[in-house]
Amino acid sequence: MRKYAARLLMLSLPTVIEEILATLLQYVDTAMVGRLGEEATAAVSTTTTVTWLVNSVPGAIGTAMLILISRAAGAGDQKQVKKLSQQALLLSVLSGLALGGFSVVLSPYIPGWMGADPGIRAEASRYFLIVSLPMVFRTAGSVLGDALRAVQDTKTPMLISVAANVLNIVLNYVLIYALGMGVSGAAAASAVSYALSGILMYAAYRRKRELAWEWKDFSADRGLLEECADAGLPVLGTSVVSCLGYVVFASLVSGMGTTVFAAHSIAVTAETIFYVPGYGLRTATSALIGTARGEQDGEKIRAVGKLSVFLTLAVMFASGAVLYAGAYPLMRLFTTSGEVVRLGGEMLRIVALSEPFFGLMIVLEGVFYGLGRTRYAFGVETAGMWGVRILSTFLCVRVWGLGLRAVWYCMIADNICKALLFAAPFLLGQVRRKRDSSGKC
Repeated sequence: MRKYAARLLMLSLPTVIEEILATLLQYVDTAMVGRLGEEATAAVSTTTTVTWLVNSVPGAIGTAMLILISRAAGAGDQKQVKKLSQQALLLSVLSGLALGGFSVVLSPYIPGWMGADPGIRAEASRYFLIVSLPMVFRTAGSVLGDALRAVQDTKTPMLISVAANVLNIVLNYVLIYALGMGVSGAAAASAVSYALSGILMYAAYRRKRELAWEWKDFSADRGLLEECADAGLPVLGTSVVSCLGYVVFASLVSGMGTTVFAAHSIAVTAETIFYVPGYGLRTATSALIGTARGEQDGEKIRAVGKLSVFLTLAVMFASGAVLYAGAYPLMRLFTTSGEVVRLGGEMLRIVALSEPFFGLMIVLEGVFYGLGRTRYAFGVETAGMWGVRILSTFLCVRVWGLGLRAVWYCMIADNICKALLFAAPFLLGQVRRKRDSSGKC
């Protein structure tokens, strides 16, 4: 058990740090833009959920590659690893070109579709357009980063994230304040950092011995692409269902007024850094369980799963306590509006109590991904997001006329529901094993 714990910690710590640094990118944009006023904050936040939707495509491809490459590596099939590595590059480029084109074409219309106030639509559109221009680099950073993690290199993506974030912070200050570019400056800084991240990730990917291949050997492999689709499409479906849910969720809140929406958006951003350690552990868990599955080591799969749940719950209990204590000071980092601070701080204190459930949901999803059971994750996400969060939020906002507190209770109910649904198969499996061992079945 100790050897598994050491390996899990060694893999997860760089990923946790990387997730935190990626969140700081979002923090920096929100905090610096927040100093420009509520309208600037709303302009940046309006397209956030659409950005998540766009990012779901490379995220799904990356997850599929993480599953397939880690499994092949665990089985010792280096030839298969290299072929999958080629498909990773192919899919990252093709998806980047397609997503970039669609994003640029649709950028003038998205703020209106999101229900943004007419006064901020032009600026929100410009922000989304600028951050969409380096889309190929964004997809490469995501997909190729997961290819590196699949061969258990989590340190390199972390270092690249550090470099990109440092550049983003410097450019934010220069472009937003020194050159007075405002929201457009924040977008340009993010775009340049995305480009740097993609370039560095490609360079690291090409230097990685396990993933390396010669250009003369490069080819699209229909069989492997079909395997990728089989593993990745449910993940994409999960992300699309989730992101579309967030789009509808955000549009319901945006209709409650600029101040309420600013408080909601900033609080959502502020909470992020308190649950991203769970995502870091999820990635490491998926990679280790995928490798163990390739090795056909059932004991290792069970040990890694249990350790991941224990570590994630411990981290999320601690982060929830810190979030509750620092809710209002945290909000003040992002805005000077007293009403936004008051309302957002109240929401953060509410959600802080549910962080362990959120962490449990995240890490168990990673276990399912590592096992290749991506369809079940899709079912859980659909049931939680649309059957609990969206339905109950619609009733609270549009039917009963309740406020932001009720909306966040709906969000918490969704997270708890999904955590229980992910835990149910493992709990039922334990009950069946106990019955089998006692001779009752």
